[in-house]
Amino acid sequence: MTTETLVRRSANPARKTQAKQQGLGLGARMRRHWQLYAMLAIPLVWLAIFAYWPMYGVVIAFKDYNVVDGILGSRWVGLKHFERFVESYQFWRLIRNTVVLHVYELVATFPLPIILALGLNMVRRRWYSRSVQLITYAPHFISTVVVVGLIVVLVDPNTGVANQLLGLFGLGPVDLLGNPGSFRHLYVWSGAWQTMGFSAIIYLAALTSVSPELHEAAIVDGASRLRRIWHVDLPAIRPVAVILLILNIGSILSVGFEKVLLMQNSLNLEASEVIDTYVYKLGFASQVPQFSYATAIGLFRSVVGLVLLVLANTFARKFAKSSLW
Repeated sequence: MTTETLVRRSANPARKTQAKQQGLGLGARMRRHWQLYAMLAIPLVWLAIFAYWPMYGVVIAFKDYNVVDGILGSRWVGLKHFERFVESYQFWRLIRNTVVLHVYELVATFPLPIILALGLNMVRRRWYSRSVQLITYAPHFISTVVVVGLIVVLVDPNTGVANQLLGLFGLGPVDLLGNPGSFRHLYVWSGAWQTMGFSAIIYLAALTSVSPELHEAAIVDGASRLRRIWHVDLPAIRPVAVILLILNIGSILSVGFEKVLLMQNSLNLEASEVIDTYVYKLGFASQVPQFSYATAIGLFRSVVGLVLLVLANTFARKFAKSSLW
């Protein structure tokens, strides 16, 4: 009996089992593997209750919602609230503030985790690399409220460390948090300090897939560290960077709602009023809540984000050869 015959016979039972599994209907497969389907049912039920069922409330964006009449009993008005928002005098100010703040944050903070991960990956002393990673990762565990509290204490016009340093140069006290021009800088760079270390972990995980043989071959060819980073490490993390960039572009009309609201005051409102804070004030903070109008603005933001996500994914698939789908 040849080896080929033995292999063929040993493969036949596996093929028969596979064919038998394919011949079973869905009900039979569910009865046979009910434990797996039971485990799958738990997240599906959670997703249906907390993610998809609340979507039903989006219909109030097309109605003059009244709490007494309810969602079904409220009068249908179509695109009235969308037209109201687009024709509002605050429309372009909200769009400009939101886009500028998000793009500034994206341009300033997106490269930093990549640079940090590449630098940590090249460090030879493991204790130094782990220490730096711990120090940069720790701010991620600080809540947004505490971070804003630190910002307020540091830039306080009277007792803040920043103004005391400015006083050494004779510049006098400056209300940085009340200045619309400095609001964006405080928001973006404090966010970079808080999130840079955590974001770098994703890229460090991607760099672990790089074969050491590639670096050894590059060293033999006389490549410097910068050359190895450019030709070996960067191509390895490019797919991850492209996916994260696509997701960031898709959320271009969404910024950190809690942080913006906590840093917001009447003096910096010109630069700090974004779509999320405006929707919050309309729906919850006003004396007469405008639920339908606030929902319409939120739905408008979501639709624009979805369109940008699809466009970004299309361009990434065409030019970067990497995409979400």
